[in-house]
Amino acid sequence: MAGRSPYFFPALAVAMAAPIFAVDTLTPLDTAIAVLYVAVIMPSAHFLGQRGVLVVSGSCIALALTSFIIVHQDDWESSALVRLGVSLAAILITSALTLRNQQVTAALRAQANLLNLTHDAIFVRDLTDRITYWNQGAERLYGWSRAEALGQTAASLLRTRFPDTPARIHAALLAEGHWAGELLHFKRDGTQVAVLSRWSLQLDKSGRPVAVMETNNDVTQRKRSEAMLQKAQTELAHATRVATMGELTASIAHEVNQPLAAVVTNGEACLRWLGREVPDLDEARASVERMISNGRRASNVIARLRALARRDDPDHVAVNLNDIVEEALTLVEREADTQGVGVALELEAALPAISGDRVQLQQVVINLMMNAIQAMAGVSGRARRLSVTTRRDGEAAGQGCVRVEVRDTGVGIDAQSADRLFTAFYSTKKDGLGMGLSICRSIVEAHGGRIAFAANPDHGMSFSIRLPALEESLP
Repeated sequence: MAGRSPYFFPALAVAMAAPIFAVDTLTPLDTAIAVLYVAVIMPSAHFLGQRGVLVVSGSCIALALTSFIIVHQDDWESSALVRLGVSLAAILITSALTLRNQQVTAALRAQANLLNLTHDAIFVRDLTDRITYWNQGAERLYGWSRAEALGQTAASLLRTRFPDTPARIHAALLAEGHWAGELLHFKRDGTQVAVLSRWSLQLDKSGRPVAVMETNNDVTQRKRSEAMLQKAQTELAHATRVATMGELTASIAHEVNQPLAAVVTNGEACLRWLGREVPDLDEARASVERMISNGRRASNVIARLRALARRDDPDHVAVNLNDIVEEALTLVEREADTQGVGVALELEAALPAISGDRVQLQQVVINLMMNAIQAMAGVSGRARRLSVTTRRDGEAAGQGCVRVEVRDTGVGIDAQSADRLFTAFYSTKKDGLGMGLSICRSIVEAHGGRIAFAANPDHGMSFSIRLPALEESLP
């Protein structure tokens, strides 16, 4: 219709109305010829607006009246008036219906234009899968124009890949009235696109299905992002496993190294006792017994780590914290002597028993003692002193507690290091693994206790462990 003269359609209307006027005026037919003017009014709705339709309708009424006056003049018989009334009624009714149809069509066109404003691809297909509507979003997404898509079979045009059989999906659509899922489509250029598809079943006035409106949202980039995220999560899980393996290896090395070092120390002491002019067999025997004890302790550490891997519960029994401190001291005495550190014990008598794993708690005390000794390695100009005290503590949540405190006169730590002191793999020592205090905190908290530290008023640091006492051992 583009390029037509603005006078073309009015001229066409005149050309259609002129023969009707001529027949109505010049022939003696006793019929309502003017009814044929409806054939002029109805087509005008396709190329004229409301005002144009009204002009055409008014013109047809004027032609019908003019023809009636010319033919009948003074002879206005009743049958002629009836025919005129029928013709005018037909013209008026047709005009009203045409205007109403224009309004409905305009409303539908406006709604269709709204569908073109969305970025989603929307198309309508009948129950044979033939496309009857194709919006601009579908044109942009898939590459086919509306003219190319209309009348095509949707599944064939888009080469749809369904998550289930089409028959099952269609049955679900008929049963529920809607369906949603992810589909794979192919664009005009052959590119694959993943869409989140939502289907809505359209029904007629009788409730029978007549068409399906399909709304598709492109989720290709989201699927790629999800795949990349899944890959990153897999790599992170692998890195976590590697880190866990490294942490376990560091834990084993850290915990087994101390009893093995004690075995070496006692072995050297045994050789010294045997190397005297008169061998001291009693001392040598005691050294060997300590070697056996430390060997068993190393074995217990391995057994405990294996139990941890199997998620076995720790072996909690009633233990005395003073005994644990004394046993731990025998394992660090050589290191204390080497570093020139004096050791002072202040153990409260009749200390209440606690419930715990003896090997784990002994490991905590040993770690704190070794850290204290190593913290004083660079100290000069003042005494290097390791103080270990045990005592009853106040009530905590209605339960008595015992406390062990390890104090040194070392160099202390700065505020930045204090914030990360219990972080795994962080160490203030050049050759440290950064596992000792992290393991200590885990063990203490698993026993229902708390571990804390504070700077001493003069020099060094103090670490304290607070553990709940057994009720039956309380006075």
